Amino acid sequence: MGMSNVPHEEKPVTISPIDRTVAWLGGNWIVMFGFVVGFLVALPFLAPFFMSIGWSVPGRIIYFIYSFVCHQLPERSFFLFGTKISFTVPEIQAAYQMSFDPMILRQFVGNLEMGWKVAWSDRMVAMFSSLWLFGLVWYPLRNHIRRIPWWGLILFLAPMVIDGSSHAVSDMAGIGAGFRDTNLWLAALTHNLFPSTFYAGDAIGSFNSSMRLLTGVLFGLGTVWYTFPFLDEAFSSMSHVVEYKRQYQELIQREKARILSGASHE
Repeated sequence: MGMSNVPHEEKPVTISPIDRTVAWLGGNWIVMFGFVVGFLVALPFLAPFFMSIGWSVPGRIIYFIYSFVCHQLPERSFFLFGTKISFTVPEIQAAYQMSFDPMILRQFVGNLEMGWKVAWSDRMVAMFSSLWLFGLVWYPLRNHIRRIPWWGLILFLAPMVIDGSSHAVSDMAGIGAGFRDTNLWLAALTHNLFPSTFYAGDAIGSFNSSMRLLTGVLFGLGTVWYTFPFLDEAFSSMSHVVEYKRQYQELIQREKARILSGASHE
């Protein structure tokens, strides 16, 4: 009976580290996206930087890692710290070796005069840089932008599929020998309206380079516009689950306290 006047003391509900992490991600997933994807986008540019200052080992490690996700053909890559930002196949063959084999040409990373190539191709740079940029722009505007339908995503991705597939078919004839290397069909279609450098090759400013950059940007825009609303809903639901779990634990604790308090007064 001496303890009947002592109120039951409620302990604060504790949230596990996992739940705290889930709750944080639910409200800040775009921050994690910005850091992770931003790092993956920036790392290929560190390879030519490392090579330019003589740190060849970390530079070649980056080239090696990204070689699993990109063909790294030098004629379709940007070069930094050299004379030009891009080079033609003959220029690369003269600097490296006379070969039309893409498996050989892709091994050329650059030199002191030409500079050093970015660790992935111009298309990959456009794809993932735009994905990162559009993702960060979309987030603060998400409540004012309607999600595109599934067929809208297909429309954004189709140009890259067509362009990439035609490049792959063209490359079967050998680097520098396919129909996408000369683009004679385009020259005939446009009645040679543009300079010859626009039709032939892969250098920046050419039709091929422009299409790779454009389709890469469309990929990034379409992917963000369609998938990010789903991601935001999913991560928001994770935060709600953790909050509901906390509220449920508080309810159970209050109910236990009420039962114990009632029992202590009997």
